[in-house]
Amino acid sequence: MHIAYSYKDILQEQVLCADDIVIGRHEAGVNVDLDLRFDRLVSHRHARIWVSDGACWIEDLGSRNGTLINGVRMEPRSARIVEANDEISIGETKVRFDVTTESNHHGADSDITLTLDAVKPAYKFEGNSYFDTDRRLAVLYDLPLQFGGEIQFDALLAKIVQKLLEVIRGSARAALVLRDPASGGLLLKAHVPVGKPCVSMTLAQRALKEQVAFVWQRSGEPTVTQALDAVDCAMYAPLLWRGLALGAACVDNYAGTRVFNNDDLRLLVAIAQYGAMAVANQQLQEQLRRESTAKANLLRQFSPRIAERLLKYRGPSPAGGERSDVTILFADIREFSKLTRSIGPESVVELLSSYFAAINSIIFSHDGTVVQFIGDGIFAVFGSPEPDPQHYEKAICAAVEMQEKISALNSMREKESKSICHFGIGVHCGEVVHGFIGGPDCVVYTALGDPVNRAARYCAAAKADEVLISPELYERVWRIIRDAEPVTVNAKFEEQLSAYRVKSLWEK
Repeated sequence: MHIAYSYKDILQEQVLCADDIVIGRHEAGVNVDLDLRFDRLVSHRHARIWVSDGACWIEDLGSRNGTLINGVRMEPRSARIVEANDEISIGETKVRFDVTTESNHHGADSDITLTLDAVKPAYKFEGNSYFDTDRRLAVLYDLPLQFGGEIQFDALLAKIVQKLLEVIRGSARAALVLRDPASGGLLLKAHVPVGKPCVSMTLAQRALKEQVAFVWQRSGEPTVTQALDAVDCAMYAPLLWRGLALGAACVDNYAGTRVFNNDDLRLLVAIAQYGAMAVANQQLQEQLRRESTAKANLLRQFSPRIAERLLKYRGPSPAGGERSDVTILFADIREFSKLTRSIGPESVVELLSSYFAAINSIIFSHDGTVVQFIGDGIFAVFGSPEPDPQHYEKAICAAVEMQEKISALNSMREKESKSICHFGIGVHCGEVVHGFIGGPDCVVYTALGDPVNRAARYCAAAKADEVLISPELYERVWRIIRDAEPVTVNAKFEEQLSAYRVKSLWEK
């Protein structure tokens, strides 16, 4: 007997080698031939279908919610003949059966019991009223398609955390942290909703180190609860791919009372696994793109053999330079040309000397290096020439302190009836070539690379008294930032840059 049935728009087919079958829910002590346990409206022994003298019969076995034939409800414990085209409704499941076509289902296709268009959603939401579990599973089934179709890395990460909120019942916030290949530390990559993220790096590191997912509930541990302020329950899961721990995903129930259960944890692990696969693929693609771009740039100046050597090289170069991650800061005066026209040259020199002396001391106090004074601006690097694992934090602290110092200096100069000025500051981080260049008679320190140019563009886009930092820097220093606003700014060549306008830091 060939039976086709559908539940929630999913078609299932089975071939049962019997002329008498019982339909219901298979549980302890109850044996049925066609198990519809996924349908909550089906009784344990719901209906019976059998063949007698070439006719197909159906009997309702006293089911709780009844059996319908073409929309008409059968009397309990009654039986009737059904035709091949009749539609039988058992709970929320539609059933059709045919005893004449059984032989047509042998051969190459005999093991195929379920078919779905693999490029379309597994469930259709329109016009259906799903239980919460069905809705979460529908989202879960479609994750590989949605994650795999996203070509922008930041958009992929944002989609992962958004799906966490959709699937995990009772979750109010979600975040994703990824391991930094250079330092091994965790970087905040995405979080929802917009605002200060809530992530315990202690718990995230634990999930990565032990490669386990877990539910955390408040117990008063100060190292954890300080990071999870006002959170009663949270879940963490590692992003694992081919034995590598790429990062961690977390959700919490901020302002809620629900405690996550084992089903929630399983869903979080499933989403984390799909996310890890997509993240690993994106990281590989990005690595290939960087290597291709770097090789193309080097080939403009060097032979292919030398270019290959430079691509593989990461240590000190024969010329005394090296390649590593640093943080770059640019600061310059807003409307400087207008200011110089209103005061004499002596006043211009006095003004620059006063402000640059104050800025210079702040940079030095945070272990920065002043690379160059460029007219009314300053170019500084943190983390070079000596390596400094805290160069990200020191650079942002220096930038905020510089604006505070400039504000105080302006107040003092106004009282003395002196000219004042306002600075815009831009900060970015990345891998550059830096070191000392020149001949025996003239050696200068410099830093070269695209991150230097991008830092300059952030500075040019910053308004008076503003500190603009790149998203790459924000994901490394967000824990020390008290107030920051995500913005999109206009840069040179009609380029739009994503940035964060930093207003204040947490006090140490």
